[in-house]
Amino acid sequence: MFEDLSVSKVKGVGKKTEEALQNLGVYSVGDMLSYFPRDYVELPEPGFSPEKEGKLVSLMLRVDAMPVTRRGRRMDVTVTTGRSEGQTFELIWFRMPYVRSLVKAGETYVFYGRLVQKPSGYALEQPKIFQLRDYEERRKRLIPVYAASSEIKSTKIEKLVRTILSDPAFALMDNLPAELQKRQGLISRLLAIEGIHQAKSREALIEARKRLVFEEFFFFLLTMESVKEKQDKEKNRFPAFRDDFVEGLIKKLPFSLTDAQTNALSEMKQDIAGPHLMHRLLQGDVGSGKTILAFLLMAEMAHNGLQSALMAPTEVLASQHYETFQRLEEELSLDFPVILLTGRMTAAEKREGRKRIAEEKGAMVIGTHALFQDAVEFHSLSLVITDEQHRFGVRQREALSEKGERPHILVMSATPIPRTLAIILYGDLDISVIHELPKNRLPIKNAVVGPEWREKAYEFIEKEVAKGRQAMVICPLIEESEALSAENVTDYSALLKERFGKQIRVDCLHGRMDGALKTKKMEEFASGKTKVLVSTTVIEVGINVPNATVMMVENAERFGLAALHQLRGRVGRGAEQSYCIFVNTGDEEKNRRLEILKSSNDGFYIASEDLKLRGPGDFLGVRQSGDLGFVLADIYQDAELLKNASEEAKRILAADPELSSPENECIRQALDRKRDSFLENLNL
Repeated sequence: MFEDLSVSKVKGVGKKTEEALQNLGVYSVGDMLSYFPRDYVELPEPGFSPEKEGKLVSLMLRVDAMPVTRRGRRMDVTVTTGRSEGQTFELIWFRMPYVRSLVKAGETYVFYGRLVQKPSGYALEQPKIFQLRDYEERRKRLIPVYAASSEIKSTKIEKLVRTILSDPAFALMDNLPAELQKRQGLISRLLAIEGIHQAKSREALIEARKRLVFEEFFFFLLTMESVKEKQDKEKNRFPAFRDDFVEGLIKKLPFSLTDAQTNALSEMKQDIAGPHLMHRLLQGDVGSGKTILAFLLMAEMAHNGLQSALMAPTEVLASQHYETFQRLEEELSLDFPVILLTGRMTAAEKREGRKRIAEEKGAMVIGTHALFQDAVEFHSLSLVITDEQHRFGVRQREALSEKGERPHILVMSATPIPRTLAIILYGDLDISVIHELPKNRLPIKNAVVGPEWREKAYEFIEKEVAKGRQAMVICPLIEESEALSAENVTDYSALLKERFGKQIRVDCLHGRMDGALKTKKMEEFASGKTKVLVSTTVIEVGINVPNATVMMVENAERFGLAALHQLRGRVGRGAEQSYCIFVNTGDEEKNRRLEILKSSNDGFYIASEDLKLRGPGDFLGVRQSGDLGFVLADIYQDAELLKNASEEAKRILAADPELSSPENECIRQALDRKRDSFLENLNL
């Protein structure tokens, strides 16, 4: 099939470009077509206005002189000036000496860049350069912006996608029946792929996205149905809770469980003591106390001479759970084996860990993906718990559960999904909800401010660090974008290093770093070595730093409210008062949305309000769902599409469970081709 062709077959893809694309996860033509833009730019009509300072603007300027490159200590800066209606603007490019060959003195161009005010007047920073006719042509459509890298730019990806779409051999098989498309008001897959990459208007983009989001939900739900069928009413081989052991542990705890924790524990006890295996989701807001319940369940299994395993998404979180379990064992006078197994351990440490797992009864095993490697053999695995479970694909969960004789399954999530959506998404699981926080938790103090308050925020961070605390700053981008006006981790961390000086250690973290480097940077922050960590949303889960008391989120208007609440959950985990500063660089409407966060720390309330506030076109910018596993779909914004896809999946399976009818042949073929990748990648 055309989609299965190697990306190397695309005109313009040489060896270096192929390697750069592979680093982005793009190996085939199909991967390229599914590498959707992360944002879109509507180029404005050229014109100057002082109110646009700090924003991306277009100016039609006659270039005064050939650009000159000045060699700076930190970077090369290329400058020239341009005129429009008697006003002069400085044009500034950082690390781009080659622009000297792109413009000629005396010629007129359109420059698109960030407008800044300097002592000498207004300037455009990092402006893109357009010929007049080319600019007018581009204004007729939305310009896609792709997640790129230093090896391949967004404009190159855009060009390659255009090459594919213009290829005479380009053809896509539709994977939804015509009747279903008609019922749901969906355009064809072909039009959707063309529309998502080459949208001529917002309306066309919304229609393209609607089709692709529905498709993503639909096939996910069909896949989940097959998983559910396999596990329904499996016999319980590991009954427990036949005495009051756990009640005795609860009495010894230095704190009382909340009513919500007690109710959730009761539901899980009934499952594990009953005739069938437990398949349950434990959903609780950040800091609601899911970990202590996991410990109590695992201790109960150890009390019965059975093993249990807790799988965490990162090395740091696994290590933190290991330390917590050891501390709890000491406080409760227990001596069950607690074993840690992660990918970064030495070969000798891994051998020792695997040996203990294979031999020791009643072991409480904690680890990362390393737990379901072939070399790991459990002695008597009775319970599998996955923490921050949306990070693990269904296939990965199954791989770990298959290490035993079909153990009990508990998956934990801090993502506050409204119950109606959770029932659809987690159709293979029963649901328990912890909807209250421990009473000793100090509520996080929130502030929504404009960019003019940044300096005050920096001063506040300095004061907190002086008290021995730590801070996190979140940016939506990894590096400066050629099209997006938003803060990026690379430049922001450099700015703060210069602003704070050597007395405050600043470091940065983002998703393109390899796993070992990310783990190292998170460990250095968790240990207190790094005082201020500048990060993308990769920090959302997987780190517990009670000493961190300040979270500052730049361009907060570009994130969904639920995602912002998840980020906020990285602070407020210790005894000290914590703070979250949301920097809004958007309009008043965006500010009203952020006020909901300012007024509430309740993730479930925020998630439900998020649903009410999303409009049909409110999706340009950073993906809203964080790490919920979908490529394009957003469970909050696209809640109605999720419900519709669920109804269609049930309707079709009820009438044709095997998808054997001619009209459902396209569904069956797509599902056969994609089932494994759905299970691996759709991490719900």
